[in-house]
Amino acid sequence: MCQKMAKTMYTPALLLSLIFSAFAVKYDPTWDSIDSRPLPSWYDEAKLGIFIHWGVFSVPSFSSEWFWYNWKGTALPGVVDFMQKNYRPGFTYADFAPMFTTEFFVPNEWAEIFQASGAKYIVLTSKHHEGFTNWPSKYSFNWNSNDTGPHRDLVGELAAAIRDKTDIRFGLYHSMFEWFHPLYLNDKKNNFTTQDFVQVHTRLLYRLLSKNIDSRLHKSYGLMETGKLQIIIGTHRNSWHGFITKGRANSRFKTLPELYEIVNNYKPEVVWSDGDSGPDTYWKSTEFLAWLYNESPVKDTVVVNDRWGNGAACHHGGFYTCTDRYNPGKLQNHCGGNMLMNVGPQKDGKIAPIFEERLRQLGSWLQINGEAIYGTKPWSHQNDTVAKGVYTSKTNGGKTTVYATLLQWPSGQLTLGAPMVTDSTVITLLGYDQSNHFQFTKGATGGVTINIPAINFNDMPCEWAWVLKFENLQQHDNKDHASKYLKFKPRNVNVNFGDIN
Repeated sequence: MCQKMAKTMYTPALLLSLIFSAFAVKYDPTWDSIDSRPLPSWYDEAKLGIFIHWGVFSVPSFSSEWFWYNWKGTALPGVVDFMQKNYRPGFTYADFAPMFTTEFFVPNEWAEIFQASGAKYIVLTSKHHEGFTNWPSKYSFNWNSNDTGPHRDLVGELAAAIRDKTDIRFGLYHSMFEWFHPLYLNDKKNNFTTQDFVQVHTRLLYRLLSKNIDSRLHKSYGLMETGKLQIIIGTHRNSWHGFITKGRANSRFKTLPELYEIVNNYKPEVVWSDGDSGPDTYWKSTEFLAWLYNESPVKDTVVVNDRWGNGAACHHGGFYTCTDRYNPGKLQNHCGGNMLMNVGPQKDGKIAPIFEERLRQLGSWLQINGEAIYGTKPWSHQNDTVAKGVYTSKTNGGKTTVYATLLQWPSGQLTLGAPMVTDSTVITLLGYDQSNHFQFTKGATGGVTINIPAINFNDMPCEWAWVLKFENLQQHDNKDHASKYLKFKPRNVNVNFGDIN
């Protein structure tokens, strides 16, 4: 009796847990519901992330990560000529995979470099459009980093190092489509009325590959150029048979199982989707996102982008990317957002010295000026009306501090049109003696002229850009802009940092 009663007793902590669970928001698999989820605050505060493009394309290290498509898809003359001059006749893209060796990849070294850069999160390419997975995926037989090339779980190793050695958040890029996958090409041919690539039953794929019912599809995938696709299915014939007969066949075969796999295994707090050519209903995007927000191990902290099917970009998802290297050219109602800066490691796993130097230089600048970057919000002005200055702001205790980042060091005096100074305004230079307030003159019709003191070269706080800090400014009528910012989600701005190397 006592044991039975003990099972029905509720502690205060359990009661609170049950109450919170009852009132927890559940998201439906519709865009209206998905889009209503607030963006986790860490992302908007982070501001800077590192994008890592790394895969089989790092072996030729020519053109871009689109090398295979530029060679076999559009047949760009420069890429075709590169292959003819440097590789034997009959060489296939699959032949690059064993050369993706990563022998000098030391995850702890990467983690230290990224920490030193000042980045607050990273996004590693788990799979690009070539289809090669940088983890031992159960859904990419013989075309993954464990079965060929590195013979390592690259995603898992870096995830462990980032979490063990840094305070950086770990994220993953994942391409939904694959350029030459026969099932995707067949769905595309059918105007996406079929979903074999997204949710094909394993029996169908086994039949398609083992019986070679359409050689054109095999050849389009590239691996058949030397008969390798037939080798793959032959090598795994027994495991496929066991997979099917033991009831483990999944109704979602390729791209969706990969997404569930990387989320459950590696718990990325950024899921950066791409390669979403096709309707969002074809990709079952809202179903996946509802699971991600409701049930996944990262449901409370994960952020996603807006590439979840035709028409989703700039309209649906978490943060907006719109297009690569997007620049709207004017102030946006939902302006804010982050910069995701690209670095391309070498095939052997080293980050080129020039890339490492730039990352460390960025970090040294942020150590001094990070106050003007991390956790900031848009001000009423993004750019100055007179001089070349970029503004950010922070509000604390009802007081707004404004930062003006200058890309050129002013000589003698600097006139800015946006700040409205008062008698209590204080202007200082980040990284310089904060007790040394810069003198200024209020403009007759607004703005301010600042007297820039002569600072010894050795006393200059940093290189490249300098930040003026304004305290106690007269506040602009910024309520409407602020309310719009809170209503919408921040953008993400992608800036490439060098080419694949």
